[in-house]
Amino acid sequence: MNWPEQMEDEAPGTRFLLYPQSPFLESNAVPELVEISAPPGSIGPGPAGPRMYTVDPVGKTTPYGANVQGPHGPHMYLPPWDGYIQPPPSPDEDGNFIHVQPGDPGFEAAHLFGSAHFTMDVWEGYFGRPIPWHFARDFDRLELSLLPSLDNAHIGWGFLETGGTHEHGNEYRPYSLNFDVVAHEIGHAIIYSVIGMPSTEDASGEYYGFHESAADMVALLASLHFGSVVDDLLRNTRGNLYTFNRLNRFAELSENAQIRTAANDKVLSEFAGGWSSEHDLSEPLTGAMFDIFVDIYHERLLLHGLISAEEEDLSDKLEDSPDYNEVMQNIFDARYEQNPEGFRIALLEARDYLGTYLADTWEKLDADMLSYFGVEKALLAVDQEITGGAFRNIIEGNFRMREIGLTTAGPRLPEADENSHANSVRTKIPN
Repeated sequence: MNWPEQMEDEAPGTRFLLYPQSPFLESNAVPELVEISAPPGSIGPGPAGPRMYTVDPVGKTTPYGANVQGPHGPHMYLPPWDGYIQPPPSPDEDGNFIHVQPGDPGFEAAHLFGSAHFTMDVWEGYFGRPIPWHFARDFDRLELSLLPSLDNAHIGWGFLETGGTHEHGNEYRPYSLNFDVVAHEIGHAIIYSVIGMPSTEDASGEYYGFHESAADMVALLASLHFGSVVDDLLRNTRGNLYTFNRLNRFAELSENAQIRTAANDKVLSEFAGGWSSEHDLSEPLTGAMFDIFVDIYHERLLLHGLISAEEEDLSDKLEDSPDYNEVMQNIFDARYEQNPEGFRIALLEARDYLGTYLADTWEKLDADMLSYFGVEKALLAVDQEITGGAFRNIIEGNFRMREIGLTTAGPRLPEADENSHANSVRTKIPN
């Protein structure tokens, strides 16, 4: 297996301060010190490195990917930005960026860069190889761009551009400071690189639903590489991951507004008659993956003697019952109190099993042939290769529970709107 912890034994990297969760969720959010793989001294002002660079443009109003008129007719607006920029943050004398603090003019740029690079580091660890950019034909580096007028964050041909939201009164909340949002967009880039883009414009709905699910899993597992996320998660749930918690909420903008939920009860038959949003369509697959993650976690708890076979069996039996939390929380409270460190180790093991499984699974998929059932078959093949089929029953059981393999998604119902990846700058390729 390709364990990202191997990076801990290598030479030191460049340090950044990152918020593991949206800083707008709590009044006194504190960023965490992280280390990206780039050696000190290799990241210059911007920040800018060999794989990506950040710009904070002055006077830019048009988002990348838009069709603009040029001297030779309309063309796709792409990097690099060649206008004025805000003064970029520079590394300190040791090559780090931890002196760039929240509230400093360059903190958004540093946070965007650190979040994108950190996510790539985690997933290149799972893949066991560098992941080339899907736009490498035209660009060697990804431009990370700040565009406050953009009410979105999107990745495209050579760029990852982040705006923000004004949905909360007059307060501007930049997506550059939301790790989940940035990691999700990097997830799309990883999938485009590994699986490719469909050769025709009429790709199956399950391709687009898979894209959203995979990007969510990239963000979820990357967030579990923050020590504070793991510590808070276990302290708040006492190891009972089916409790509604921060792990299974994505792109949180407030305590009562999240975009998607990983721990959901969606089944694929709900979309057999058709679908209108790939975000909604992704939920059966994301839910299956989250349940597989929790089941592997329970298997690791059992293996380490942290819960009994009877308790694990009871958890499975009560999974869909309204009595689950009342019964199981008391058990987890008692068990966690006996060995908190053991629970942490089991959680990290489950995280890395699933990360490696997903990376190996995605390597086996093809954009033109993609289906949720095909994802299951590839995942089972990976399980057989790595463990001899140790998690076969877990994988099959959770996919059947989501009715994957029993039905398929129907056609798209309305025409794709601007929020659809099928009709967005994410999938546009210049001639």
